[in-house]
Amino acid sequence: QVQLVESGGGLVQPGGSLRLSCAASGFTFSNYAMNWYRQAPGNQRELVATITSARSTNYADSVKGRFTISRDNAKRMVYLQMNTLNPEDTAVYFCNTKIGFRDSWGQGTQVTVSS
Repeated sequence: QVQLVESGGGLVQPGGSLRLSCAASGFTFSNYAMNWYRQAPGNQRELVATITSARSTNYADSVKGRFTISRDNAKRMVYLQMNTLNPEDTAVYFCNTKIGFRDSWGQGTQVTVSS
């Protein structure tokens, strides 16, 4: 059974940094792309960053140059380093993977950017 558990969210001031972590289990982690999504109140869930099994990365335009996704296959972890945070980054952040036709999600971790 696929399980994804996010951690690392919190309250940070504008301009600050956070690193989110996602622990994965129940599947062959190294074989699959991993994604970070976010959802702000009243908004649809949006794709923030992707890292493939070959470690290619892709980012939403709104976070390019500020966020970095990475993975550690030995630890079965995926990370999202978030720098220069602004209030518009406030959202619940979710870890995701797609195996076949099935999407799997973590429970999410809240990130709040506020002074």
